[in-house]
Amino acid sequence: MEMQQIRYFLALCDELNFTRAAQRCKVAQPSLTNAIKALEEELGAPLFHRRPHVTPTEIGSAIQPALQEIMVQAEIARATAKALLTYFPQSPRADLPALEEIEALGMA
Repeated sequence: MEMQQIRYFLALCDELNFTRAAQRCKVAQPSLTNAIKALEEELGAPLFHRRPHVTPTEIGSAIQPALQEIMVQAEIARATAKALLTYFPQSPRADLPALEEIEALGMA
């Protein structure tokens, strides 16, 4: 499972339309469709009913909160890394401060 697939899945859950979800994700509609199909194959189940309208299946609805949480946690990780690099600018090889020091700053 890739972050891109999760992002596309969540956009499709919100938009309930492949074309609009692709536009929202700034990708071609076939790319989004292929990513959703690959995710469905990996999980072994359809995640969306395609007809008469796009709606999540029971499995799609069941995994949506977990995948949303993954996206939230990924954003927290990005923000933490960015904050650490702002507080402690260094070359990529320099050591970061100890976890206790980071926690004292309220960043962990």
